[in-house]
This record gives sequence, structure tokens and C-alpha cells, in this order.
Amino acid sequence: MDEFIYIDNSATSFPKPQEVHDFAYEFYRDKGVNPGRASFDLSQEVENMVLETRTVLMQFFNGDGKPERLVFTYNASDSLNMIIQGILQEGDHAVSTNMEHNSVLRPLYVLSQKSGIEVDYVPCDSSGYVDPDDIKAKIKNNTKLVIVNHASNVLGTVQPVGEIGKICRERSVTFAIDAAQTAGMIPINMERDSIDVVAFTGHKSLYAPAGIGGLYVRDGIEIESIRFGGTGVKSAVRTHLEEYPFRLECGTLNVSGVAGLYAGQKFIRSVGIDNIYEHEMKLLKMLIDGLRDVPGVILYCPDSLEARAPVLSLNVRGYTAGDVGTFLDVDFNIGVRTGLQCAPLVHETIGTVPEGTVRFSIGFFNTEEHIRKAIDAVKELAARK
Repeated sequence: MDEFIYIDNSATSFPKPQEVHDFAYEFYRDKGVNPGRASFDLSQEVENMVLETRTVLMQFFNGDGKPERLVFTYNASDSLNMIIQGILQEGDHAVSTNMEHNSVLRPLYVLSQKSGIEVDYVPCDSSGYVDPDDIKAKIKNNTKLVIVNHASNVLGTVQPVGEIGKICRERSVTFAIDAAQTAGMIPINMERDSIDVVAFTGHKSLYAPAGIGGLYVRDGIEIESIRFGGTGVKSAVRTHLEEYPFRLECGTLNVSGVAGLYAGQKFIRSVGIDNIYEHEMKLLKMLIDGLRDVPGVILYCPDSLEARAPVLSLNVRGYTAGDVGTFLDVDFNIGVRTGLQCAPLVHETIGTVPEGTVRFSIGFFNTEEHIRKAIDAVKELAARK
């Protein structure tokens, strides 16, 4: 059997760096106790690792110097639910975009049905980008939240969050970004871009295991807790604690996941985030150039590599997206994602409902040989029609 070629890194990065596997496993094996909830040394040592991870991630996003406002969650979907449900109340208005993942669309829809939240969705242009002025035009007196996907998991387009953030700051509207696709790949600067809340997951470009994510909440922005329980401190208090991180955390932390985030950050710093992005975008250019002029192959939004993540969606005339995915898997041992990729409004925008697209999402451990084999496979399938 030929080597399995994995080009589905928007779903989860694979493989993970060996350093992450080693550190997360060894740390949990040797120090897998509850962090900070006991006076013995080992518990305090684990708490120190947790605090250092909060601090490193706060610095990574250029937050405002308060590591306790880096809150750990299960994943980006969990973080986005906390943001949306913890900020919006009955009578409030939110602005989002047609580029969103269901992790944003579904919580907004549920609140609109159950709590009377009003939501406006700003469309993208033909290249997959949102115009900040369109967002500005939707902001009203009762707008409490603007929430935007930093990079589309279907088209790879990176939105102009700095321009959007400036508009939101001028109007005193909380601005949150879904950084599931960008955290660890594209630098995020909360201070420069006037971002109030960043939601992220660990298992993609931060190279952590599944089951760990988080959000960073700028000082002055308050999110109401939607979960309540033990925090390990002030146990006699009947109400859930108001201070961060306990405000949004309850129960025992995923210590092995936090250890994975710690090791993933160390890996990113050792390689350099710019070098990671440059490598992945070089392979994206190679993929686009290799398929751009192939008869029967339709590429979506491939015109520019500026403000892009290393993602390419395509279709092959005469085949469903699912058929192409099966062909790549069975005949060429290549793993990609097909369908609507949990982002139905994007596919409505580009006209690929209901079948969706074939998505290639490149990671740091992909090689030029992987991309050559993917190009040849798609060419072979297209030539059959």
C-alpha cells in the first residue's frame, strides 16, 4: 500500500509533531494530578504549567497582559457557544457573515428562535471576502456582538479583521473572531486589530490533541457563564465565581490537552509561524497552478494568494464531490474532505449546494510529492469524462 497522503488539515492537523505526543503523554503519565487544587508540590507544578500555557497563548495573540483571561474549553465550537450565549440577551442584535462555520451559525440560530435575538449576515464578494463597510452598515443601536470567521474553512479567504475591529471599537460593539483555522498559522494581534475575543481550538494549527481549545477575553469585556460547577477555590461560595478564568471554567481541566497546547506552542516557536505559513502557501500555489487549466476542474476563489489560508475547494465536472473523494481515497490513498464542510452559507454563495466541494487543506507536514500526486490524481479523474 502506498503512503497515505493526508490533505485534510482544516479538519485537524495530522500528523502532530512528535514533540507534542511525547510531552503530553509523559507529562500526564508522570504528573497527571488536578492542577492547583491541593497544597502538595506536584499539584502546584501542574498549575504552573497551566499558568505558563495561559501566558504563552495570551502573548501569542498579543492580548492585554492578563493571562487569567485565557480560558480553556473543549474546542472552538465550545468557545464560540460561550461567547455567543454569554454576550447576547433578549432584544440584542448581532452581525455575522455568510462565511461562518456552523459553530457560529447554529448558536446564533438557536438564540434567534428561543430568545428573540436579531442577526444580520453580511455576504462576501465573488472572491470570498467580506467588505468591512457592509458590516458597518448593519450595526445598530442594540448591536452587542460582531462575530467573524477569521479564515474560511471552505475557501481559505482571510477576512480584514483589523478594519472590522476598528469599526467595532468606534461603535463600542464587542468584536469576536473565530480563529479555528488561523490560530498557529497566521499571526493574530488583538491589540493592533481591536479584537475583543479570540476563540480557538488546539487540534488544528496549534498541534495539540483533540479536546482542548480556548478563548482570550480582553479586559473590560464580560461574558456571562453558561456552565456552573466546581472551581477548586472559594468552595463555600454558593454562586459560580465571577473572576477569570473561573468565570468560564468549571470542573477539572484537560491537563493532557493543556500540556499538548504547551508543547504545540513550543514547536511553533521553534519552527517559526512565518516559516510554517510560507511552506503551506508554497504548496497551495503548487496545487492551484497544477490544476488551474485542467479541463473539467472547477476551482473556487483561486485568483489570489493574498490574505489566504492554505485551502483549495474544487469540483470535477461529471462527478459529485463525494465521488471524487472516494476516488482519491480508494485509488490513490489520498484523504480530503468533501461536502458542505459545516459551512452551508458559503456553499449557497458559491453555488455548490447541495453536493458541496472537494476540499484540499494543506498542513506543515505535507510535501511537494504529496501535492504532485494529488494533482495527477485529479487530472486522471477529469480525463475520464
